[in-house]
Amino acid sequence: MNTLFKIAEFIGNGFMRFPLILILYFILINIISISMFYIDKQRAIKHQWRISESALLLSAFIGGSFGAAAGMKIFRHKTKHPKFYILVPALLIVHILIIINGIICILK
Repeated sequence: MNTLFKIAEFIGNGFMRFPLILILYFILINIISISMFYIDKQRAIKHQWRISESALLLSAFIGGSFGAAAGMKIFRHKTKHPKFYILVPALLIVHILIIINGIICILK
C-alpha cells in the first residue's frame, strides 16, 4: 500500500506544475472512456464490430477509470468480466489517490 502512495505522490506532484491541464485531461479522458463503453454496448446490441477489451481497459488505465466505472454501471456493460470488475475499481482507487495527493500538494 505504501508503494501506491509513493506512486500517487510522484504523479500527483505534477498537479503543482500544470493543475489546469491535468484537470482538463482527466475530464476529457473520462468523457472519452464513458463514450467508448456506450459505443461498444450499442455495437454489441447490433452485432457490429466492437471496441477491443484492451482499448477499453487502456482508456481506464490512462486516467479514464471514472468514466469506465460509470459506463459499466450505467450501460450494464462488461460487468461480468473479471478483468473489468477487478481492474476498473482498482484503477479508480489509484486515480483517486493521485488526485487526493495532487490536491494536498497544491494546498501545501
